Amino acid sequence: MGLRVVFMGTPDFAVPSLEHIIKSKHQVVGVVTAPDKPSGRGLKITESPVKIVALNASIPVAQPEKLKDESFIQVLDSWDADVYVVVAFRMLPEIVWSKPPKGTFNLHASLLPKYRGAAPINWALINGDTETGCTTFFLQQEIDTGEIILQEKTTIEPNDNFESLYNKLKYQGSELVVRTLDMIDSDTIKKQAQLGEITHAPKIYKELGALDFNKCCKDLHSLVKGLYPSPGCYFNLDGKNYKVYVTEYEELQTNQIPSTLITDNKTYLSIVCSDGYLKIKEIQAEGKKRLPIKEFLAGNKL
Repeated sequence: MGLRVVFMGTPDFAVPSLEHIIKSKHQVVGVVTAPDKPSGRGLKITESPVKIVALNASIPVAQPEKLKDESFIQVLDSWDADVYVVVAFRMLPEIVWSKPPKGTFNLHASLLPKYRGAAPINWALINGDTETGCTTFFLQQEIDTGEIILQEKTTIEPNDNFESLYNKLKYQGSELVVRTLDMIDSDTIKKQAQLGEITHAPKIYKELGALDFNKCCKDLHSLVKGLYPSPGCYFNLDGKNYKVYVTEYEELQTNQIPSTLITDNKTYLSIVCSDGYLKIKEIQAEGKKRLPIKEFLAGNKL
């Protein structure tokens, strides 16, 4: 028979989950997403990726400014859903998440209770983790604290950065969402409390990307991967910022002063860290294009 589902999400990360539900036995009776907003140089009004998918599938869309507005609550009531599914959306008030008879569940891109918060994918990479995954859990009052429904691990490969891991998890998560709906529909859910060490994944700000070469090279390499491609990492040289996209590192005892640049101004650029070298592979000078290091050095002498 399937469930009547209201889907709540906004960015590209939520798109595979919505598409997967649409193709399943369950019926998406409504989609809630962020209001349209101006973006780009021309400030053109832009619809969210989730809204575009919903409209193409002829699914009704709500875009409330405030989630407690009576008019929005009336829309939710009119959709008469069995369950709400939340993927990359705002924090919901209790008046919303407590409404459906079979509950509201969220997809989170970590192995809860590890990395509760806004940026779990970034922080798993920044901290040099070798494993992460996705979790579906029922919402309750405190953010990311509800009982777990399903959880699935994935390996973080040495060459993974935020972009590649984000893409892995959004598809892994979409499968977990539909499996969760199937279990709710068949009444085979076995909820479990979140157990283990609680860690947090606060929102990422640009300032985090400032490279401090007094730190170890492996940690800086992890930071570059965790902030790729945005907001990105950077260092300052002679009053100009240089954005770093791709790095390698070499742990090596050295008597050289951290922040010292090592380069032949043709093929390589390394920067001395506390315990070795951060090797710059792709870089972007302020106001210039992103370039592989050989092309960058061909036009920029350091």
